[in-house]
Amino acid sequence: MLQIMIGLGLAMLLSALDQTIVATALPTIGQDLGDFAHLPWIVTAYLVAATALTPLYGKLADIHGVRVMLLIGISTFVLGSVACAVSPNLTWLAIARAVQGAGGGALIALAQTIIADLVSVRERGRALTYFSVVFAGASVGGPILGGVFAEYLHWSLIFWINLPLGLAAFFMTYFKLARLPLRRHPHRVDVGGAALLVIASVASLLALSWGGVRYPWGSAPILAMLATALAGWAIFAWRTKTAEEPLIPLAVLADDVIRNAILAGGFGLGTFVALTMYMPIYFEGALRLSADQSGLALIPLTVATVTGATISGRLLGRVRHYKAAPLTALVLAFVALLAARQFLADLPLAALDALLAIVGLGVGAMLPVTTVCVQSAAPGHNLGTATAVMQFSRQLGAALIVAIMGAIVIGAGHGALVAEAATRADVEALRETFRTAFLVGAMFIALCFFFLARMEERNLHGEG
Repeated sequence: MLQIMIGLGLAMLLSALDQTIVATALPTIGQDLGDFAHLPWIVTAYLVAATALTPLYGKLADIHGVRVMLLIGISTFVLGSVACAVSPNLTWLAIARAVQGAGGGALIALAQTIIADLVSVRERGRALTYFSVVFAGASVGGPILGGVFAEYLHWSLIFWINLPLGLAAFFMTYFKLARLPLRRHPHRVDVGGAALLVIASVASLLALSWGGVRYPWGSAPILAMLATALAGWAIFAWRTKTAEEPLIPLAVLADDVIRNAILAGGFGLGTFVALTMYMPIYFEGALRLSADQSGLALIPLTVATVTGATISGRLLGRVRHYKAAPLTALVLAFVALLAARQFLADLPLAALDALLAIVGLGVGAMLPVTTVCVQSAAPGHNLGTATAVMQFSRQLGAALIVAIMGAIVIGAGHGALVAEAATRADVEALRETFRTAFLVGAMFIALCFFFLARMEERNLHGEG
């Protein structure tokens, strides 16, 4: 079992690391390839491809078996990584990143599905804690590793490192999961529904990624993408109700537990991702930390998230009222964000980090509970689909909340604030902006609490 967990952990590490390791190397990549204008595509291409294809991987896993689809995902990811490493220009690199994302969309959701196949419901929360540690390591180590490779070696090593990791994950999955129950079911892929989902997802993510950054929110390109997204989602919803076998079965979306758990996870994880992305702007602009110091200042938030997931995951198998701990932690997270808003001007770094750690505890405590509840509520023949939809909603929620927070922080003109040149008025304006951001973050945590509280607390102890 240990070797299986290591193999699945490596698969998840590939995806988690690639979402963090590239950021610090972007300036070096742009300089080396002589193209800064299209640099955001390196991030956007991966995000769009990975998110849009995740539900399709879940459906295909229910049809052909989760092991087969995970092997395909790992292979695609590694091939994309090699293509990234040898890219002669930024256009090639962006296309290769999309190929990487096409494989990466399988890794997290299908690894979690395999855990559901192998581990009883009672022990599943503890197993998922292991993956939380993987994410924490990627969140902390990814930016540092990317910076070291780009500054002291070569940026292509960011992608070459995926080759040994990917091969190890592939062969451990191939051999150690050979006896995994195939769990194949006679589903059919709704090709039209899959196409609509991809179109709606791509349009949504491009609008959220570019709005207020690359184009003004009211510009023609953003409005066109938003209109495409709305039309795509509307037609996809209609097809879900009318298709003989829709890509996402109504039984999955209609289940009270799955629906509320998915919404809680999207709002909670989205708030966490937004904080990790934009807090460095405050650390560097208001507290005058260096770039590497601001990265270290995020460690309490990340470590607390893992701690919350660990405690909550272990309680899942021991207590009947497993929602009590995450609900309490989310209340504390809500209070912490309001306290950060109210007392921001007087908060030293240690106090601000302590409040962010409380937020991390709340989000972390919620994640394993919602994951296990989605998987236990889903029928066996829809387990892959339900897990993939959960992961898809978290990624889409993160994109939405990051866009909203970005409109607040970057839209106020603080994205390029240089600490050494910042005046007292600049710092106060930055604080006022983050007061608004913390208030909005508290509202999203409140929504996370609301949907988790609405989720039916079904008995997990009699299962598995």
